[in-house]
Parts: sequence; C-alpha cells; structure tokens
Amino acid sequence: MDTGTHVVMGLALGGLATLDPVVAQDSVQFHSVLIATIIGSQAPDIDTFLKFRNNAVYIRNHRGITHSVPAVILWPIMITAVLSLFFPGTNTLHLWLWSFLAVFLHVFVDIFNAYGTQALRPFSNKWVALGIINTFDPIIFVIHVIGIVAWAFGAQPGYTFLIMYIIIIVYYIARWISQLAVKRAVRKKIPNVQKMFITPTLRYNYWKIVVITEDTYYVAKAHASNIMIMDTFKRIPIIQNDIMTAAQQDGNLAAFLSFSPVYCWKIREHNNGYEVRFTDLRYRGTDGHYSFVAVVELSPELDINGSFTGWIYNNDKLKKKVNIVPR
Repeated sequence: MDTGTHVVMGLALGGLATLDPVVAQDSVQFHSVLIATIIGSQAPDIDTFLKFRNNAVYIRNHRGITHSVPAVILWPIMITAVLSLFFPGTNTLHLWLWSFLAVFLHVFVDIFNAYGTQALRPFSNKWVALGIINTFDPIIFVIHVIGIVAWAFGAQPGYTFLIMYIIIIVYYIARWISQLAVKRAVRKKIPNVQKMFITPTLRYNYWKIVVITEDTYYVAKAHASNIMIMDTFKRIPIIQNDIMTAAQQDGNLAAFLSFSPVYCWKIREHNNGYEVRFTDLRYRGTDGHYSFVAVVELSPELDINGSFTGWIYNNDKLKKKVNIVPR
C-alpha cells in the first residue's frame, strides 16, 4: 500500500490495541504501543530511500528483503528494544506483540497489490502479487480516516477499529470475488490463456489486464466482467545476438528483467548505434502509453553509452535520463 495508508493503519492499530487490557490500563503502555504500531506500519518501506540512489537498485530491492520472513521477525524485536529504552517499565511482551502485528499487516496487505512483495524470502525470491487491491485504495483509506476522526471525537477506539477492520475484510472478499469474475470473463473471451496479470485501478470494478497465450500478449481492460482488448503483441522470445548480449550486461536492464514478468522488446538501429528497449505491458495508460520501460543505448562497437529503467511518461524526458545515467 502507499505511505499514507500505512500511516493511518498504524494509528488504527494503536486504537485497536486498547482492547488489550494491559495496554488500556496504563497510559505509558498505550503510548509506547501507539508509537510502535505507527513505526511498525512504516518500517518495511525503509527501502524506499534506495530510490535516491538509482531506479535499478530501487526496483531490485524495494519490497524485497525488508518485507521478507526474517525482516517480519526482526523489525518488531528492534522496535521493542528501542522503545523500551524510552518507556521504562512497559510490558515488552505486549509491546512486541503489537509491533509484530503492525509489521505483519504491512507485508500482508502489500501482497494484495499488483506490485507485490518478496514476502517468501529466503525460501523463495518469487514476487507474491495477488492484484486484488490498488496500491492506493480510496475506500480503504477513507474507512481508516472515518475511524480516526470518530476516535478524535470520543468514540471508543478499540471497538471502533474492530468494526472498521471487519468491514475492510468484507471489502477484500468482495474485491477477490470481483477479480474471479474478471478472470472467468477473460478466459471466455480469449482462448488458451496460459497466464494473466490483473491490476486493480483507483475505480472500483475497473481493472487492467495482460494475458499471455502461446504466441500473443493481449493488453486489455475490464469494467466488471466486460472485457475490452486494447493492444496485442506477438510473443517473441528474446533474440540472442551480439547487440542483445551487450545490452543485457547493463544493470538497469537487468533490474527490469528481474522485476517485470511480461514485456515486449525491440532493437532499433540509428546513426549513433543501437537502442534496445523493453516495455512492461502491465502499465498501459489511458492514452495508450506504456510507462515502465528499460532502455539501453549502445555505440556501433556495442559499448553502453547510457541506460534507464523506471516509470517515464514523456519521450523527451526519457532521452535526457538515458543520457545522464553514468556508466
């Protein structure tokens, strides 16, 4: 989920913690737990700072090790250890329990996005992405805000947020059922589906879809069970020649390939050498532009002159970014 949603989730969990008698009867314990749930709801996303280094490092690592099984165990221990220094006498077991719940829920809800996480590391590096909830879901965010406002105006926080989370669980189930209906509709419209990727949007019951068949990629959108095919691409394996071999030595392209499960590619020859471009088919905009790409510029001698990977919405900006990336 987005940072804002994780913040309100941390506040909500702090309110929910008042159902714990140990937390409810001691203001020091409550404040330590509230801080712990807010920090725990943010801690796994500390790898967001990698974006300041470069996109390749960010793409390779975001929602990776910081969302892994060891991290889910270690984050609560570190949060508890630090907060115990500032809140002496607090019950460390209950502080750890609520810290753990905050961290676990952060990773758990991220699994339901299309971006997903490597939550199974170190057992598997597979990206777990169920594609049921958008990275920012306005309904989930607004429900949290309503609960927080009710708490501010004197509502009992424990039961307020308990009811809120029951509603959100029902919402998740409804979204899952809606996604299943979309999958059935896709299989009815497109024969011989091998795999499909479904991305939820900000609008309820609107979905982006990429379908893989034996020889074709279909890019589509859906409103409820109404499927509309927007683009088709011939499924062509990556060619193995000197140009592609040279391009695949680039770190930006390697990061793209480690993250993107469905893409098309092309090699373009120009006056200054060659351009190798990979395009992730999951990120088609309403204007038909595919925003997540990897581009490698090669000299006639196949030296790498520049490269870029990431989300880009303007070709002129892409040219500048390719040129400024140091090699």
